[in-house]
Amino acid sequence: MKKTIAPLVAVLILVSACSTQKKTQPLSIANGGKVWSSAWQQRSAEYKALCFQAYNLAKMRLNEAIRTEGSKPFAVVTDIDETLLDNSPYDAARADSNLEYTPATWKAWTNKAAADTVPGAPAFFKYAASKGVTVFYITNRDEDEKAATIQNLQKFGLPNTDNEHVLMKQGTSSKESRRQSVLSTYNIVLLCGDNLPDFDALYDSLKEKRQTEASRMAVTERLKKEFGNKYIVIPNPSYGDWESVLFDNKGGSLTGAQKDSTIRAKVKFDKPQ
Repeated sequence: MKKTIAPLVAVLILVSACSTQKKTQPLSIANGGKVWSSAWQQRSAEYKALCFQAYNLAKMRLNEAIRTEGSKPFAVVTDIDETLLDNSPYDAARADSNLEYTPATWKAWTNKAAADTVPGAPAFFKYAASKGVTVFYITNRDEDEKAATIQNLQKFGLPNTDNEHVLMKQGTSSKESRRQSVLSTYNIVLLCGDNLPDFDALYDSLKEKRQTEASRMAVTERLKKEFGNKYIVIPNPSYGDWESVLFDNKGGSLTGAQKDSTIRAKVKFDKPQ
């Protein structure tokens, strides 16, 4: 009996050691940062306050815009992810396991239709609808995510959550053609988003030329009067085009160690005396 148990005990100890080693493997700076960002997004009153600030401002701008009669009905256009729906549980789970985003795991998450809402977002879009303003949801989720996306939005009683008004990605990440489609019959008075290409085609043109931090900053400076007026930005510290250019548009092919090296090279650190 003892001879039978001994090998089994040895195997269990080895499995336990491997499991412990895997769990205690330190996160990369990039993934550790994503966990911290998710903690801030989920737990901080400051994040909630910033979202309330954005949507309070959106309400003010909407009220100003609809005072003027126009030849077209009014509309607001919004992104979905991190503008209206909070996907931080997905981001945190992947990062905590030192794993990257993948389309398959992302779609497994969106298929659950389990995302909560960004603070202030449902109230604002319901208010817009109460004023006769149509809401369009322009997202870069894929077409095969549409049913679950609409289901998730409908859980919160959001207006215009149907096939006509929820516009998914169609071959390109640029949202300009979808915005133009809305503009053909509506006057878009506000755009809400967390990533700058959610607002203006100028950011799409940067991607065609291999965008950089400097080029994004230059366009943002050029458009500065639009932010807080027609463009309402929601904070998202976890991902977006800012992350892509941080890693020189190579993030998908870099290892955790390579990302850490890039961060150390680009972030300002105080130097000890």
